[in-house]
Amino acid sequence: MGSRNSGKKQDNLIAALVANPAGEIFELEGYAAVGMAGGTQVPLTTRETRPMPFGGELMFLPERRPILLNLATGRLETLEVNPYAPGEALFPVAAFNSPGYVIAYVTAYREKKRAGQLPLFAYGAVGWHRGKFRTAVIQVDPERRQDLRLMPPEDVAAGMARMRRRMPSNRLRAHLEKCAREYGCPAGKNFFLGRYEAPLPTSPECNARCLGCLSLQTGGQIPRSQERIGFKPSEEEIAEVALAHIRRVPQSVVSFGQGCEGDPLLAADVIEPAIRRIRARTRAGTINMNTNGSRPAILQRLLDAGLDSVRISINSVRQDCYDAYFRPKAYGFADVCHSIDRTLQSGKFVSINYLNCPGFTDTPQELEALRRFLDRYPINMIQWRNLNFDPIRYWKIMNGIARHSRPQGMKNALRLVRQAFPHLKYGYFNPPKEKFNEVD
Repeated sequence: MGSRNSGKKQDNLIAALVANPAGEIFELEGYAAVGMAGGTQVPLTTRETRPMPFGGELMFLPERRPILLNLATGRLETLEVNPYAPGEALFPVAAFNSPGYVIAYVTAYREKKRAGQLPLFAYGAVGWHRGKFRTAVIQVDPERRQDLRLMPPEDVAAGMARMRRRMPSNRLRAHLEKCAREYGCPAGKNFFLGRYEAPLPTSPECNARCLGCLSLQTGGQIPRSQERIGFKPSEEEIAEVALAHIRRVPQSVVSFGQGCEGDPLLAADVIEPAIRRIRARTRAGTINMNTNGSRPAILQRLLDAGLDSVRISINSVRQDCYDAYFRPKAYGFADVCHSIDRTLQSGKFVSINYLNCPGFTDTPQELEALRRFLDRYPINMIQWRNLNFDPIRYWKIMNGIARHSRPQGMKNALRLVRQAFPHLKYGYFNPPKEKFNEVD
């Protein structure tokens, strides 16, 4: 890919990427890439981007048109057709980036009339510069926990065979094998490789109806990413998988609450005795729960049983915005806050799984609400996670609920939060208890 860009001012801009109807992705000469955050559109420069991290994927967005910067006119344009191939439609290109990176800008585009909803991905802005793809992301966790280069397929297959021999009738082991094999789940692969964090999906049910639920979608507009677990493992099955991982992995983590299940607090009847069974055999390993925090009294029982850390998912700390995304059933945001408070009072490690989207998360109103929340609830960590949802539809929903001023940029958002709360850990992955007190 070459570029005809010249001039000092244009040298820092990165070239636009587009796709044709065949799905072929190419650089469009004479145009620069543009990112957007809500109503803000920003030409992308080398300062705002970095080489695309390994493991990211490019995709083109059907029923949409790219917004690009015309280098000749200096103006933003929405291109319907290729200026160098009359009649050929053009489509925007986005990057689905690797774990550990927060999207700073969404790729800029306009929807056509009656455009369908985008699948459950995050659509990062991307371009081309000096022989490399560049994308607008911020690294929040350098750990290589889900680096696919460290997961050779033959080693995963060998681990599956080993665990199949070790626990042939364990249904949870069989479910994790399906997740790793059919869906390419990095967490499932790590279990079979004996690395880092092992998933313990347990609950077929959920008491939220999240807009971007990965395992359950109704109405047929968008497909789910994977099948939800269809059974509740027994306490023996859970403990067997957890202990197998803890005993072979130093500084191991085992986690309830995965993308292939509902909320684990609804399966406390098996999780509580499973935790007690694990802790009766070993004090090693970190037992973590990823949850919506909807049932504080039940969570307290699990903390008392030996749960070491809790990660609670939140898209916003403003109740109306939270309710619009999570659509809770028989619980409220006050219950979520109560769960956080109980975990803190129990002296356990607390993270929030902060589902962020440029153009919403980085608005002054959202940042001020987060500041007040962190003053009230001194959690240990924010796991900055990209919201996997159609961004334009998300902005429309949130703007219909609350007022939002011009976004300040995700880089500024992370910096402002860090300045106000210097001891708050940033990351993406659940840390082992050996690292709870490490300073970033």
